[in-house]
Amino acid sequence: MTPLDALQQVLAGEHAAVYGYGVVGARLAGGPSERAAVSGWDTHRARRAAVSALVVGVGGQPVPAAAGYELGAPVTDPDQARALAARIEQHAAATYADLVGAVNGSVRSSAASWLVDAAVRATAWSGQPQTFPGLTPSGG
Repeated sequence: MTPLDALQQVLAGEHAAVYGYGVVGARLAGGPSERAAVSGWDTHRARRAAVSALVVGVGGQPVPAAAGYELGAPVTDPDQARALAARIEQHAAATYADLVGAVNGSVRSSAASWLVDAAVRATAWSGQPQTFPGLTPSGG
């Protein structure tokens, strides 16, 4: 995977994360998890802007956001919203792990930091830590 491909993959994931956190926030508004939902939304909006700038910086045209995204399951209550937030962070971790493997220097350091943050957020949302966040286990 080229650095530009990895950046575009992260950017597409950030678009989806921002969309998903909009749904999460709507289901958690006024509840004890509202602040965490707003933090996730703000974090992914900031990363989306940063990654978009990185794409432009390497001569690419940032991939646009889709009109909507598949959420994977209905989100009609707070438990389903927290499950969606965990899936968002797990998906983000996977894109960050790919970026870590495709780039060097400060971008790699940022991607590694984002991976740690996504793993911590996913664990907070799900209550279940992953052994190797962002990596798919190999079949044997």
